[in-house]
Amino acid sequence: MDVLIHFFVGLHIIGIAALLGGFLTQMKAIGQGTARFVPGMLHGALTMLVTGVALVGLHQAHGYPVNTVKIGVKLALLIVILGLVYVKRDEERIDKGLFGLVGLLTTVNIFIAVLWT
Repeated sequence: MDVLIHFFVGLHIIGIAALLGGFLTQMKAIGQGTARFVPGMLHGALTMLVTGVALVGLHQAHGYPVNTVKIGVKLALLIVILGLVYVKRDEERIDKGLFGLVGLLTTVNIFIAVLWT
């Protein structure tokens, strides 16, 4: 069971890398006002959602403790990120503030995962 949990943690990290990497590749475009949500950002957010739900289920099935408040906060942030990226995915230009919000929420989600024990 631990191998399966580690596998899903790896996939979860790949998802967040795709989301944050998509954001970071658009940094120059943000300054020019031509930033857009690339498909990798949507796929990364969806990967995070699916693997995160699977991780919670696997942890509960194995009897490991689950911090439901932490998971709830992370899920709420991810739903906001996913909603913004999904709704604005076809637009050629995204407002700087909105694009920055997605990057900020993604970074906050990472720090919650790492620092909240």
